[in-house]
Amino acid sequence: MKRPPARGDLSAAVVSALEQSPGTAHLPDSRTAAASDPYGDDLQLALALCYELHYRGFDAVPDTWEWDPELLRFRAALEHAFLVALRADAPASEDVDTLLDGLLVEPADGGGVSHFLRDRGEHWQMREYVAQRSLYHLKEADPHLWVVPRLWGQAKAGMMAVEYDEFGAGRAERVHARLYADLMADLGLDSAYGHYLGACPRQMLAVNNLMSLFGLHRAHRGALVGHFAWVEVTSSPGSRRLAQALERLGAGPAAVHFYAEHVEADAAHEQVVRHQVVKGLLREEPALAPDVAFGIAATGLLEDRLGAHLLSAWQADESSLFAPL
Repeated sequence: MKRPPARGDLSAAVVSALEQSPGTAHLPDSRTAAASDPYGDDLQLALALCYELHYRGFDAVPDTWEWDPELLRFRAALEHAFLVALRADAPASEDVDTLLDGLLVEPADGGGVSHFLRDRGEHWQMREYVAQRSLYHLKEADPHLWVVPRLWGQAKAGMMAVEYDEFGAGRAERVHARLYADLMADLGLDSAYGHYLGACPRQMLAVNNLMSLFGLHRAHRGALVGHFAWVEVTSSPGSRRLAQALERLGAGPAAVHFYAEHVEADAAHEQVVRHQVVKGLLREEPALAPDVAFGIAATGLLEDRLGAHLLSAWQADESSLFAPL
């Protein structure tokens, strides 16, 4: 994966550090991170650069950067700023069951992104959407695996049942990340891992960063389960509309297949996550209920902001991307 261009002082500091040897860089102090926009392009790209070191890394960047103390100190300051903003903007006042039940109720006006793409989206808009979602789907399920060693009993068993499907049930050609790469190729997009990181706007970076933030910290295991529940509960109806959108736009079978696969799979996963993972976790650790609720609320907040950004740009006939494809 190639490092994208910086978008400000914070991300420039990370880019510059990764060009040096681990242990030699000097990064900004916590006051600089605290003074930055927690949802802004600069801070979110800086976080994305830090997190990718825990996945596949970057070209010509030593693997030992992953646990460099100075970089971890800087990342912690970025995470703190992001979390403070999320807790202020996404207060979870309802209980977990109420929040999950609410996700099953679709907006009456049908004003979401998948509705737009199904009903009147154009080919270029679908390509932008698919390129942005590739940040997650090309490593689908990887961030959620961080929580597995932190679960026990029914919660762990349920989590692994879902993850087994995400990773192709033992068949490499059925891994969901592979299916998404096929979808991208069908739309003429570059399916290389992380290729569109530099093109994605801050709203997409924040959505993607959230799951890594939750996943990399045991203290946020409840929030990650809440995030995972949000994803699985909302996936099936949205996937149906996206499959219909691709069919309307004349996309090939590989493109349609990815979302068609998720219609049935995620309908089943939703039940497993609700009744085994969430309830199993709260049976073992009932004190984590507020954290699960926060994970649900924070995910919904960031997804809503991403959706509003996409629709605002597209309805104005403008690109939703930070940089053109």
